[in-house]
Amino acid sequence: MAKIELKNKALELRKLGKSYSQIKKELKVSKGSLSLWLRQYPLAKEQMRKLRDFSEIRIEKYRLTMQAKREKRFDDYYKQEKAKYLPLSKKELFIAGLFLYWGEGTKDLKYPVALYNTNPQVIKFGLVWYKNALNLPTSKIKIQLHLYSDMNIQNEMRYWSKELQIPLAQFAKPYIKKSKKADINRKGSFGHGTCGLLVNDVRLKEQIMAALKAIADYYENRI
Repeated sequence: MAKIELKNKALELRKLGKSYSQIKKELKVSKGSLSLWLRQYPLAKEQMRKLRDFSEIRIEKYRLTMQAKREKRFDDYYKQEKAKYLPLSKKELFIAGLFLYWGEGTKDLKYPVALYNTNPQVIKFGLVWYKNALNLPTSKIKIQLHLYSDMNIQNEMRYWSKELQIPLAQFAKPYIKKSKKADINRKGSFGHGTCGLLVNDVRLKEQIMAALKAIADYYENRI
């Protein structure tokens, strides 16, 4: 059985109230894989009471306790970091956007300023960077989607239009990949395809790439 099929089967068994040990025994998969696949699916108290083996109940309770501790710790870190760094100054926003572009943007000077990602929050940050750090009007920004052949194209365009508050009139014709989302969507990363923010501005592209080169050159020999 393929790994994605094992994961889906494990989720089905979990929703039926099966414990880690029961699922492991039935599917012949490691406890580590189950922990990764099922971390968002703890058993309800009623389901735990139905388990026959008391040791399994203790394991589930321990897992829930540790999960609650991790969530509390993360929430505390979140509040600390938010108070420490936000809001960003315009200079800080510009630098943060530069590094995002370094990782996710097109680099070749022959092509437009273009930032692509599958995560709506990343794209929204990129849009804030375009508008507030690069001083670009929304009307100058075009949207291009990379979608898969089994997607509902119009629904995905409407989704991104609503998320970004950019009218469909500013969307370029989407690029449709021959492959299917179902074939590669194993980590939930391609739910709405890949979204790109495009701006045709040669001088702006040169300025962005020059800034990145200056940073790269400055730190190249400081390791």
